[in-house]
Amino acid sequence: MEDYEYYDENVTLPFKPTTFCENTKVGDFKEVFMPCFYSVVFVAGLLGNSLVIVVYVYYEKLKTVTDVYMVNLAIADLLFLCTLPFWAVDAYTGWIFGTFMCRLVNGVYTVNFYSCMLILTCVSVNRYKAIVQATKTLRNKTSKINSMFICGGVWLFTIMLALPEFILSEAKKTDTLTTITCNMMYPPKSGNLIKLVVHVTQMAVGFLIPFVAMSICYSIIVKTLLQAKKFQKHKSLKIIFALVVAFVICELPFNIVMLMETVQIIRQETASCEYTANVHYAIIVTESIAYVHCCLNPILYVFLGVKFRNSFLKILKDIGCLSQKQLAGYLKTECETSRPESGVSEITTMYPL
Repeated sequence: MEDYEYYDENVTLPFKPTTFCENTKVGDFKEVFMPCFYSVVFVAGLLGNSLVIVVYVYYEKLKTVTDVYMVNLAIADLLFLCTLPFWAVDAYTGWIFGTFMCRLVNGVYTVNFYSCMLILTCVSVNRYKAIVQATKTLRNKTSKINSMFICGGVWLFTIMLALPEFILSEAKKTDTLTTITCNMMYPPKSGNLIKLVVHVTQMAVGFLIPFVAMSICYSIIVKTLLQAKKFQKHKSLKIIFALVVAFVICELPFNIVMLMETVQIIRQETASCEYTANVHYAIIVTESIAYVHCCLNPILYVFLGVKFRNSFLKILKDIGCLSQKQLAGYLKTECETSRPESGVSEITTMYPL
């Protein structure tokens, strides 16, 4: 009989219930909800992000700074999504892949989660520079090389941040569980401190930094667009609103749960069976909602852009779904409807919000 004292695959509870709570409700919910939800997110995210990479690498040839960031964002999302099948199997049967894969999957999961959030931060800053400062850096070859170095720095930094997951993760059967779990096993003496650092890092890098960057950069961008003349503000403002709202809806709930756990670590309090169960439910649901952002990134950051739509039409033509005449007609229509009328308009048309 399972009890409430078991661990989520990515976030270890920082407290223990005061008594053993024999109940299968949380485990039954996890076994059904996570494999189904993760399967949908995996398939949708795989299709969307793969299409982004095909378009930017094979059709756009990584011509601009924006292209570099979008490809790195898609790669981070894809690698992150590739860990979901392991967690889906773990939710249903327990961890069957051994300690090496436990460390690898947990580490890759963390690296790409952090990379995704930091690259979103870079995208916000890049758009601020392109629109508010009205620079031509997006066309500059040196700037494109610099963006590659920035992305390389992001990947290296996130690998360093994920070292605890690579080192401390372990596949182990605990005394209170009948199945093997993949969790971070903290040292007895310094466990709470390491746990606290991991949680604070996850909240800061996984939510606070990108949220602050998006809030500041997009607020100034909105002000700039509102002051621009002869510019179709309505669509651009809607896209900005969608970006921020989607990020908050996907990421905020999970980070609230993380904050609750961090408070428990600091207080070092024991928790009741009911509270422990509710936290597990909250982790399962809010963490799954956060994963949806990997599916939304291609839509919010790429699919709404004119350049991507044109490249996608070329793909359809290459695979035989469109004729050359139909393609020319679509491209002509796109050109007429998105023709720039001002300096700011030109930039946001070429590098859409």
